[in-house]
This record gives sequence, structure tokens and C-alpha cells, in this order.
Amino acid sequence: MIAFNRMARYVVRMNNTSPDPVHVIGGGLAGSEAAWQLARAGVPVILHEMRPKQQTDAHQTESLAELVCSNSFRSDDSENNAVGILHAEMRLLGSIIMAAADTHKVPAGGALAVDRDGFAAQVTETLMSHPLVQIERGEVQGLPPEEWDNVIVATGPLTSSSLSAAIIELSGEENLAFFDAIAPIIHAESIDMEKAWFQSRYDKPGPGGTGKDYINCPMDEAQFESLYRRADQRRQSRVS
Repeated sequence: MIAFNRMARYVVRMNNTSPDPVHVIGGGLAGSEAAWQLARAGVPVILHEMRPKQQTDAHQTESLAELVCSNSFRSDDSENNAVGILHAEMRLLGSIIMAAADTHKVPAGGALAVDRDGFAAQVTETLMSHPLVQIERGEVQGLPPEEWDNVIVATGPLTSSSLSAAIIELSGEENLAFFDAIAPIIHAESIDMEKAWFQSRYDKPGPGGTGKDYINCPMDEAQFESLYRRADQRRQSRVS
């Protein structure tokens, strides 16, 4: 995030009173943070997000910074974990992502887990209300046009196939892939607590937790396969 601020100050100096906008492709965690840091430094931003005009296999809404897993932030231990140290550094730099995460965090042992809907809504509202941030909905189908002088590509694991192909061709890599798990949201009353139990990973209490912040639901092989088939059928029906 420091690099974004340095670049922003450089653009302002070069263009004086009317800096050219920076185009940020992708409204996920990285794209939202980049747009926020640039705007805070006085640089106009055009943030491109293809949803809802073009949906993905995992997202459910059109919100910016939408998470598909409540535990995506991983550890928040700033003394013993590199991810936790990164969180602390981002907080010092005025991160929009960490501010929303801290507002909407839920007990999760030593991890930083959030209420996904509230988290995404706060990031979206904050960026939409900033006078230097313009949000354009629609897919960027290939490499940016030449008239875009300053571009950040931050499309993440759910990049559209056309843009992904263009990035692969430009980089010369055979393929690009990074996929996280998608976690469904279920009703607590549907869980049989005679079989499930409360326990956090490593029994860590974490900030605001008790050490028993997760409901652990055991499954045998047949139950797992059944759950997988139903989830895949739902995904296929949504895509088609």
C-alpha cells in the first residue's frame, strides 16, 4: 500500500492541478484498497467492476470487496503470524479493508472473520461516496486501451476468461490460477448439536472470542460426497 501512495504523489506532481485518473480493474479486496489509497492521496480513480453485468461462479451480489468465505483474512495475530503483521501495517496506513473488517468482525479464535454482507456494504458505500472515485460497471474484456495512462490490474482469482487469456498472453505464462474455498451460509438451527461441537483452531480465544468460536460439523465420506454433489448442482444451475 505504500507503493500506491508514492505513485499517487508522483502523478499529482507531474499533472499539478488536474491529474489523469488511474484505472483500477477489479473491485475485490486489492482493487478496492488501491482505489481508496489513491483517492486519499488526491488522485482521481476509475474503478472497473464487471458485476452485476457479468457475474462469477462464486459471488452472490454486486457489492465491492465481496467475500465468499468469512475466514478469508486468516490470522490476526500481529506478534506471531506474518498475515497478522500485514493486518497491523495496513491499519497504520488507513486501510479501507481493515477498517471495514474491524467494524464487522465476529469471534473466530485467532483469525479475523467478518460478517460478509456488512463488510462489503461498508467498503462499497465508502468508495461510492468518495468524490474522487468513479465506479464503472462492466467487463474489461482484454488489455487496457492505450489511452489509459495509469492502470492497476487487480482482478483476483475470479477474473473473466477473456481478460485472463489476455494476461496469460502478455505474461507468457502457461496458466494463471488461484482459487479459495467458497463457504456456504447455513441456519444455525439446522445443525444437530448432539453431533457437532464448539471449538476454535488450536483453542485460541482471539480478540473477543472464547476459544470455542467455531461449530465443528463432522461428516463421513458419503455425507461429504452428497454435500459436494448438491453444491455443484446448484453452481451449475446458477451458471446456466
